[in-house]
Amino acid sequence: MQVIYERCCGLDVHKRTITACRLKWLGSDWQREIRQFGTMTKDLLALSDWLVHEGCTHVSMESTGVYWKAVYNILEGQFELLVVNAQHLKAVPGRKTDVRDAEWIAELLAHGLLRGSFVPPASVRELRELTRYRSSLVRDRARTINRLQKVLEAGNIKLANVVSDIDGVSARLMLEALVAGERDTQQLAS
Repeated sequence: MQVIYERCCGLDVHKRTITACRLKWLGSDWQREIRQFGTMTKDLLALSDWLVHEGCTHVSMESTGVYWKAVYNILEGQFELLVVNAQHLKAVPGRKTDVRDAEWIAELLAHGLLRGSFVPPASVRELRELTRYRSSLVRDRARTINRLQKVLEAGNIKLANVVSDIDGVSARLMLEALVAGERDTQQLAS
């Protein structure tokens, strides 16, 4: 098969470890080097330094859960990165090990047989995270207001019958007055 990338690396990424297989084309055969790294930032920086020192130009990894993200963030901008859907990688026959997986990813990459998933630029990824977080906060707030409504109804406090928004200023003032011990409905309504 034709060699597309002469110096590349395949990464098998897990929660606590990364197995890296660096391939270097020597003209007629491959030189392989396998190393294991942790997933802490200092370990990822060591991985990056090793790949730079070895002259790697392309790095590929499976999109395993969220574990690939930290690796991608550290290596981005230094190498051509491919994050590959695990279903697109054909299973290696025989015993499955991290080393065999890393070798298989590296070999497929070297021959240009991998198609990377779309990974948006860092600015877009950050914006997406903020948008998702905001959506989560909005949902949490709505759940809390609904829970408050349910508790008030269970306590026979029909606040929703007298205010349009139980989270509004008037409703909050009424609830504060109830907590302070006010029971006169005329006083609460004012």
